[in-house]
Amino acid sequence: MSAQGDCEFLVKRARELVPQDPYAAKAWLITARTLYPADFNIQYEMYSIERNAERTASAGRLLYDIFVNFPEQPVVWREIAVITAALRNDSQDKHAQFLKGVFETLPGPVQCKMLLKATEQCFNTLEKAEMLLLLLKRFPESVVQHGVSLGESLLEAETVENLDTPVNCFRKLFGSQEVGGLKSPGRGRSQRYVIDGLSEKSSVVTEPWERLLEMVGVVGSLCDWQGEKANRSYSELLQRVSELCRYMSATDSEGFARCCAQIVTCCTLVLFHSAFHYVSAVQPSLFQGHTSLSSCPWVLLEDLSSVYTDVEVERKHTHKKRKLADGREKTMSSDDEDMLAKGRGRHIVVNKAEMPGWAETVEHFRTARESWDLLHSHQSLETEFVKICSAWKTEMWMWFRIFLTDMIIYQGQYRKALSSLALMSSLQLQQNQIQNSLSSSSSLETQRAIIQQASCHYALGEYRMACEKLLEVVSGLMPQNHEAVKSSEEQRKPRGKTRKGNDLRLIPCTSKSILPFCLQLMLACFKLRAFTDNRDDLALGHVIVLLQYDWPQGENLFLKAVDKICQQGSFQYENFFNYVTNIDMLEEFAYLRTTEGGRVQLELLPNQGMLIKHHTVTRGITKGVKEDFRLAMERQVSRCGENLLTVLHRFCINEKIILVQSLP
Repeated sequence: MSAQGDCEFLVKRARELVPQDPYAAKAWLITARTLYPADFNIQYEMYSIERNAERTASAGRLLYDIFVNFPEQPVVWREIAVITAALRNDSQDKHAQFLKGVFETLPGPVQCKMLLKATEQCFNTLEKAEMLLLLLKRFPESVVQHGVSLGESLLEAETVENLDTPVNCFRKLFGSQEVGGLKSPGRGRSQRYVIDGLSEKSSVVTEPWERLLEMVGVVGSLCDWQGEKANRSYSELLQRVSELCRYMSATDSEGFARCCAQIVTCCTLVLFHSAFHYVSAVQPSLFQGHTSLSSCPWVLLEDLSSVYTDVEVERKHTHKKRKLADGREKTMSSDDEDMLAKGRGRHIVVNKAEMPGWAETVEHFRTARESWDLLHSHQSLETEFVKICSAWKTEMWMWFRIFLTDMIIYQGQYRKALSSLALMSSLQLQQNQIQNSLSSSSSLETQRAIIQQASCHYALGEYRMACEKLLEVVSGLMPQNHEAVKSSEEQRKPRGKTRKGNDLRLIPCTSKSILPFCLQLMLACFKLRAFTDNRDDLALGHVIVLLQYDWPQGENLFLKAVDKICQQGSFQYENFFNYVTNIDMLEEFAYLRTTEGGRVQLELLPNQGMLIKHHTVTRGITKGVKEDFRLAMERQVSRCGENLLTVLHRFCINEKIILVQSLP
């Protein structure tokens, strides 16, 4: 029998004995290895028996032997691949833990050599990078030799693959803790990959903003940045570069050029940090861990708290039969408003009860705006920042586009804001197509963009476009119980003097909040047309219907409408009895028909002009019309208990065409 045949016989015999007598099998293999020390199959069989029995120490010794003596055997590398896969995996599986234990028994230099050779065996870029990362994690001293090549290979692989999504396997690995520690002065692109991953629900980067801040500290020390030190907060970082920018630009143009990279890098990071946290509060569904139904979007809109109070009323009717609710706000005079408006910036009003972290959210918005302004305060800074945005494709970051849009609205650049909102809608459509779904959250996000468009059109004086957008939103809303909404609204109303209509308001994208805003904005659109010198009964009628919401806040404006009707001597609005259910308004109109009220001619019934001709008798007394009016009023009083929001919602839906056509 040949030597090869002898080895095969001994291995076969040992295998047969393992189930019955493992010690006998072991004795056979020890004898075989003594006779044939250079035979791979004998030593591998010995290792296999120890591995299957999960004897860690002996399996580790035998693995060391076959790795040192037979490094070219494919079976060895398959075994090592299984072990390294267990090392890369966080699994608590018993067998995986055993394999990790086997690897730990090997001497350190052998572990390093084994990982290096295993890396060389990998042909897949991602797998090779994971192996290198494992090596760097266990042997930090090898960073100098292998760290930079790892980062470069990941960047190159992403470019070759031409992946669309910002969060892909290469970026996730590039943003990992170990790779993050490799960055040298010329390797600042790691910020991009961590930031890109923040808005993706699949992102696995842990504590990304703290990691980025650490990176800036490391890069700053390596690049000898001016006054840079570790353990700065984001606010301190912005304060430092602001001071640096102000000092350098005023005293040393050459020094400013040298500090340009520092200012742009730090300021860009602060911008993204603050913008991210602001948007994660106003549109939480975009981000990881914000998928609950209560995480509704918030929308930044014109503050319409002055919509009822900015018309000065010259007189108040004294004939009122029914006293209005007490405790309403006192109307400010124009002088008061002018004094209050002097020396103050634009405020963002938030219902503190509805947004518990409102102060932090508004502060993030302010910090992000300051960072943006600093980056655009000098041509050189702006040029470098634009290069970063272009390279990182920030125009495709939905969350950053939301911040930019809100910032532009805050700045009062409404035309530019409309363009930004159009781009945002396009991005949203692309995302919905990729996800092949239209969830309730995406529907709310769509509503958010449309309601902001309406607000911008209103600010530009484009009332018809504003009304069209508002009615588009209202058609998708469900009216809530009016009393519940009213009590919530009353809680947030200021008890002191109201401010000018130059402020903004953050409100949640819910029917409870959006429908009242739509009603107020429509009122604001029609109010100017209704109270011009030219007569427009249709616009005035719409205003009266809309003033019912939040009554008696609109009492003064209603009385001004009554004054205008008295001056005209007549008023025609055939939808009056369809939508006016406010008892105070009904009493006022009933009074206008009396002698004391001025015997105002009111045409409030459908086709009333025809009825007047039909019922007219001698001396022009319209007895039939009076009776019709009285009966209509009685029926209307019985409707005063109806849910007002339901009535007004029906008004918006049924009269959509008339409402739009009533505006220029």
